[in-house]
Amino acid sequence: MPYRRLPNTDAARLRALKTVLDSNEIYTVRNRFIDWQTINRAQPAYDRLLTAAEQYRLTYAAQMRGTGKIDKLQRNAQMYVSHFLQVLMMAVERGEIKKAALRLYGLDEEDMTLPNMKSADRLLRWGAMAVEGEKSRMKQGGRPIYNPTIGMVSTHLDIFRDCYEQQKRLQERTAKAADALKRIRPEVDKVLCELWNQIEEHFKNEPADIRLEKCRKLGVVYYYRKKEKKGDKE
Repeated sequence: MPYRRLPNTDAARLRALKTVLDSNEIYTVRNRFIDWQTINRAQPAYDRLLTAAEQYRLTYAAQMRGTGKIDKLQRNAQMYVSHFLQVLMMAVERGEIKKAALRLYGLDEEDMTLPNMKSADRLLRWGAMAVEGEKSRMKQGGRPIYNPTIGMVSTHLDIFRDCYEQQKRLQERTAKAADALKRIRPEVDKVLCELWNQIEEHFKNEPADIRLEKCRKLGVVYYYRKKEKKGDKE
């Protein structure tokens, strides 16, 4: 015997609601078997779910489009910052820049290793310190570092930062859209459950095969258990 189960995707929820709402049987006065309160809740539930699902689809697609771009910009910015700091440290080792100057860049005088910049936030933090440190050292009369210059480092950091902040805004919109969907689903499922209960109640005295066929035509979804075939007696 097949069992009824509510949809577990938004597309399936929309199909199930639309099947009922598009059926003329539920609107006839004489033979109407679904109460108007449920019908009047079904249409707004469908509209809200459709709007929320489309909003989520659009925001998620925009977020995914930016993912590849931001990864490339992050790699470029990380390369420029790390190369700049490597040149700085080599200049310190050669005695061209005093070791004490490393403090201007947020670096440890006794630890001549590159900081961890794998995450976007750490890259932006260390990049900003590199830019400010170079500016401070030059104000004190130091000669600028070339290849790469701090201007090139700053440019790539700014490009990455702008894209990163835009991507975070897209992620926030996607999260809000997903949360809106999450809040809508319980009401949609409740409406569907009421609709299906009333549909099954109306056809409860029909033979099993006819009852299932008529319920399916109105959007009720049935599943067969494992080892159970459609040809089995229902």
